[in-house]
Amino acid sequence: MVDTANRSADTDPGLVGAVEHDIREDAFPIKGWDHVKYYVGNARQAAHYYSTAFGMTLFAYRGPEQGYREHAEYALKSGGVVFVLAGGTTADSAASEHYARHGDGVIEVALEVPDVDKNYAHAIKQGAIAVEEPHDLTDEHGTIRRAVIGTYGETRNVLIDRSKYTGPFLPGFVAADPMVAPPEKRFFQAIDHIVGNVELGRMREWVEYYERVMGFTNIVEFVEDAIATEYSALMSKVVANGTRKIKFPINEPAVGKKKSQIDEYLEFYGGPGVQHIALATSDILAAVDAMRARGVEFLEAPDAYYEDPEMRERIGTVRVPIEELQKRRVLVDRDEDGYMLQIFTKPQQDRPTMFYEIIERHGSLSFGKGNFKALFEALEKEQAKRGNL
Repeated sequence: MVDTANRSADTDPGLVGAVEHDIREDAFPIKGWDHVKYYVGNARQAAHYYSTAFGMTLFAYRGPEQGYREHAEYALKSGGVVFVLAGGTTADSAASEHYARHGDGVIEVALEVPDVDKNYAHAIKQGAIAVEEPHDLTDEHGTIRRAVIGTYGETRNVLIDRSKYTGPFLPGFVAADPMVAPPEKRFFQAIDHIVGNVELGRMREWVEYYERVMGFTNIVEFVEDAIATEYSALMSKVVANGTRKIKFPINEPAVGKKKSQIDEYLEFYGGPGVQHIALATSDILAAVDAMRARGVEFLEAPDAYYEDPEMRERIGTVRVPIEELQKRRVLVDRDEDGYMLQIFTKPQQDRPTMFYEIIERHGSLSFGKGNFKALFEALEKEQAKRGNL
């Protein structure tokens, strides 16, 4: 059984920048992340990659052998993080058609809620996009209550109540053995935030959507001057629920001399979608070393970033010497609450679309504003290699 309530409880709130808050006060209460579902071109190979390179563990499977003829779905976990990788077994399956349009990408961001019907009714009343009304999914292990509302592009937010279910994951899934031996220590434990890219002029619309439909708050915003280089820029706003466990930064491109990373994403993904998922760890150095040894490629900040005396003075003392961060190209930033360490992978599929962030928080509740310029320059360097700048 995947008990998301227990997984959330086991996660140190500081690991993901959460704050104390009673969700019973919310019109749209959320317990935490349940899982993230991807549509991919080859689910078996993707599951092997995430097992090998990201240190995740396969624990459940559903496919033709269980009577689900159109898709093969592999559920993997690392601490409180659960990814479901679904591939089409027929050319006209939903996953195959989605993959043809977008390449590998996120189709569902699932949230565990205490009352699916109540949350769904509130969302629809507030103008949410209705995709699936509340309904039960049942097998010999019990019942899952589920509903789905739409968000940017073809992405969906799934509402799940699994309080009456004891199976390995969801109805129809069977327990599965790991594809490879799990690492001695997991590389990451929780989802910190999930970032979406939308078209120019649409960011405010989707921020207001989450404020209205889920009662989220706009906790941070960055105008184009804050996230810009000589050539390109973007704008971003972050919405979050009351506990700050669920955070959705939403980006849109800003006018610049050249094509921004958001423009490149929108072009190659074929529209708006999930740009990256931030994965929280308690030891970013060990995680990066292990993932890099397993073939994961990371963006590289220039030496000048680490040698800047103003940066060093602003950051002050952190748990490891700056030289160790420089060796691994890990970024560091500080705010009034503490500091954070972060690094970003290169895109994890052939299209230059989705990537990951590894983040280690030490009191900081922010998103690394002091690192934006270095990050953007590293991204532009990769864009130039692809001929997309």
